[in-house]
Amino acid sequence: MTSTDQTEEAAELAVEQRFMSAERLVFFSDAVVAIALTLLALELPVPVGDSNHELVGGFREHYEEYLAFLISFAVIGIQWQGHHRTYGHVRGLAGRLVTFNLMWLLTIVVTPFATKVLTGDGAFQARFITYAAVQALSGLFFLLMIMEITRYDLRDPGTPRRAVIGAYVRVTSMTLAFAISIPVCFLTHWAYACWAIIPGLIRSGMVLVDRRAKKPPREESPQLSNVRSL
Repeated sequence: MTSTDQTEEAAELAVEQRFMSAERLVFFSDAVVAIALTLLALELPVPVGDSNHELVGGFREHYEEYLAFLISFAVIGIQWQGHHRTYGHVRGLAGRLVTFNLMWLLTIVVTPFATKVLTGDGAFQARFITYAAVQALSGLFFLLMIMEITRYDLRDPGTPRRAVIGAYVRVTSMTLAFAISIPVCFLTHWAYACWAIIPGLIRSGMVLVDRRAKKPPREESPQLSNVRSL
């Protein structure tokens, strides 16, 4: 085997090892997310009653816990989908990507606890801020992951530009919505509405991205072209 063949084989092995590292990180993250979703369900209160009326009344009594479960399930589900979209184009690990991923997983694991805090009685602002802060930090760590992937050019060369921008739009929209809801909760208990607009923010952001992509580039004036040629 020539030195050239050895060099090429070593390069291919390095690429394969980097790919396997990213794949293992995804498998590990999937397992942690699955555990967090399971813990969410385990925390659900079971209604009691000897009659149909009493049982239905038990469901009504705990409706806030069930609603919080659905919100947390949706939040974790959206982030998991974003994680798969993002890492579907990643072919290696570098920098602090693993660290940021672990910090993101920490917020996912803490979400069942934050959900239980949110549904407690009294101290609305403190409970609301606890939950919103966990989700805002989750989005922040996810955003740092995306930035690290971009910084070290860890994506496939053929990754669509829309997929990259879309990741930024989704994570930024979610992070801002939860962060903004924190000061709003001091003004009204309807601060939950800030979370409800997340899908709309994402959709609006992607519409703007698509419009900008379809917009033809501006023609430069002859004077500006001459200046740039200098």
